[in-house]
Amino acid sequence: MGEVEIVSAADVLLMQGLAQKVTATWPELVNTDATFGELAWIWGHGRTAHRQTWRRELWFDDGELVAWGWAYLPHLVRRSDGSEKHVAGTYQAYQVHPERPELLDEVIEWFDAVVPPGSDQTVLAGAADEFALARWAAHGYETDPGSLGDTGFWTQLNRRDLDTLQTPSLPEGFRFRTADEAGPEDAAQAHIDAWHPSTFTLAAMEDTCETATYRGDLHVLVQAPDGTMVASAIMWLDEVNRTAEFEPVGTHRDYRRQGIGSALLQHGMLLAREAGAREMTVACLGAPGHPKAKGLYYGVGFREFTRDAPLIKRAGQLLK
Repeated sequence: MGEVEIVSAADVLLMQGLAQKVTATWPELVNTDATFGELAWIWGHGRTAHRQTWRRELWFDDGELVAWGWAYLPHLVRRSDGSEKHVAGTYQAYQVHPERPELLDEVIEWFDAVVPPGSDQTVLAGAADEFALARWAAHGYETDPGSLGDTGFWTQLNRRDLDTLQTPSLPEGFRFRTADEAGPEDAAQAHIDAWHPSTFTLAAMEDTCETATYRGDLHVLVQAPDGTMVASAIMWLDEVNRTAEFEPVGTHRDYRRQGIGSALLQHGMLLAREAGAREMTVACLGAPGHPKAKGLYYGVGFREFTRDAPLIKRAGQLLK
């Protein structure tokens, strides 16, 4: 292994390249936090605020990236309403090429080595990846209690093809815009309003715009008659696999239950198809106690494809 470093834009491109390779042949083994779009979004919106608490390690074979680990160390989260929250645990995203499964033990050992003393360790393994689940268990990781029950926190990845799409319909006076048309300030405010209280900022929007795979023409918005941007969805186009991913999607709390979110998704899928995508994906919480986002996505034709299995190792826990 090499020197531990923070995550760079070049690293993200390499990680996205591995996501494309896995998606092409083993799509069910792409971790939900390691998809083409999710990687760009996490790096873009968190770069200014959190990059000093990120750590990464990359594994190469003959010059090709075959595994990576991205650790999120304890940090302070500041929200748009002035509130703050200290995240005490350490989280890891990762991906290992399915043809190099033996590297997973190295990824896990690296993660254990960078975790600060006294910090719980969490990870989202793919529920379909039986080998990975067994290896994490062998290193002392167990099912996270917070993922259990009707209100558990686990994520499912949904997908649908783009063969047949509906024509979107907005309430009178509303219209579709793109971030290219609206500009970064209005695009940022649309996200902040949709996710209130939000950790997003104008600086985070500018960082997101600077990611190599961001496209302002595929960042769609809905504008109200008074000019307010009341809904936002960024789409990330994987041209290699001809797929596109919504991440994130949100509607202003004062404009929900008017069909705006559904219309935004339908409009976005039409644009994605015009850009060359044949398939669309989007992630959401999967437990029955979190039905809103799932209902929205199911309402426009998405269905569950994969889900994650949240795991945890408590601080100071010994291997069995």
